[in-house]
Amino acid sequence: MSGVMESVNQRTQMVGQNRLELLLFRLSGEQIYGINVFKVKEVLQCPKLTNMPGSSSVVRGVAHIRGGTIPILDLSLATGNPPIENLAERFVIITEYNIRVQGFLVHGVERIINMNWEDIQPPPKGTGHEHYLTAVTKYNDQLVEIIDVEKILAEVSPLDDDISEDLVTEEITKRASEVEVLITDDSKIARKQICKTLERIGFKVVQFNDGKEAHDHLLSLIDQGIKPSDKYPIVISDIEMPEMDGYTLTAEIRNNPQLQDLYVVLHTSLSGVFNKAMVQKVGANDFLAKFQPDMLGQLVIDRLTSLGIDLPPSEGEA
Repeated sequence: MSGVMESVNQRTQMVGQNRLELLLFRLSGEQIYGINVFKVKEVLQCPKLTNMPGSSSVVRGVAHIRGGTIPILDLSLATGNPPIENLAERFVIITEYNIRVQGFLVHGVERIINMNWEDIQPPPKGTGHEHYLTAVTKYNDQLVEIIDVEKILAEVSPLDDDISEDLVTEEITKRASEVEVLITDDSKIARKQICKTLERIGFKVVQFNDGKEAHDHLLSLIDQGIKPSDKYPIVISDIEMPEMDGYTLTAEIRNNPQLQDLYVVLHTSLSGVFNKAMVQKVGANDFLAKFQPDMLGQLVIDRLTSLGIDLPPSEGEA
């Protein structure tokens, strides 16, 4: 186990090019699950937990770790399975998502594997909308399920996803109504949060599940004789996505003369180990840690203002 923890510590400092490293773990039974190593701060034996009255049943307690108090969520319970038992023999994966630190209680930790995002696929069609998967892959002929942690966190401890009213003026709404924004994110809950913010401002939103879908769409616009940057003055992309991650999507955009003037914002929950140098290297215009509706709103409003889009005529104007 010490080897796994050392590996996590070392590899969270890396950013690949359309590659990811998964920490594999089990909740119960033989099914293997995975979590991106970039989200992991450390792995440790389950510490003593203190009950937190009034918390979700998914929160098994809080732990005092490295001078801080961290909620510990039972991933088995969170995904509709029986609770994990014999806690003293189990493990906690300490993660950072959306500028918050939490621990995920798991039955056991397996190993870290290095994969290409092209080998990570969306959940199979027909699995419905209530599952907790954001992607699946195979390792040694075994199915690995990648859990939509953002959905779990939104259910256990919902974020305030309302944008401040003073950010949205009548003039801004009129300008935004003339603009389409392209977003791509593999998490259904993340897409919903982003859409709510953008639509509250007045933007029209076109959304995709992963970078490859978005890239294919942009190329299809070129084939139709449409300049993508005229259609989408703003592109907002997650970083972790099946088939093509946000870094690779941005690099593909910058390497294509017909796409390279697109304004790309990387919007990520990788707040704890976010690599600003890599963002600059691939040529993103800006980046933002999830999920901060006012900061996202201000970012797109600033971009809208910089475009100088003419207001549509008011009623009664010639």
